[in-house]
Amino acid sequence: MDIAKWLSVVDQLCVREFPREHVRTDVGTGGPGYLIAELQTSDDFYEDDGSGREETEAQYEADRDGLGALLTERWGAVDRFSLHSVFVRAMDGEDIDEPWRSLSNHVPDVHLWTCESGRWIGLAISQWDAELPLQLLAIATDVDPH
Repeated sequence: MDIAKWLSVVDQLCVREFPREHVRTDVGTGGPGYLIAELQTSDDFYEDDGSGREETEAQYEADRDGLGALLTERWGAVDRFSLHSVFVRAMDGEDIDEPWRSLSNHVPDVHLWTCESGRWIGLAISQWDAELPLQLLAIATDVDPH
């Protein structure tokens, strides 16, 4: 865990220009109105009996919460936002803005703050499937998730 490095990335996300189209960036991905930084990625769990995944997931939650505590000191109380309803609405054909539409496919919830620039800043743990790696993500967007 490198909280100082992660804080630096979050600080960059607060002010960095959003890409004009969906692209890979030096820290993750981005598109109109959002940037997503991949702060940490685990190994996969193909050879795991389940215990390694549970241990890794607990560590990623602790890392997210540790970084989140520092963001709470800066920007106030966290808003925990479930993406389940976003996923259901997208599956029902509703037009959902990015990054929330894509994130709802692999992120169950996001911890959100608003930084000085007015952007939403989120921390989330991503996992596409039980065997695939976990990722700790930092998200910056001007698209209200609510």
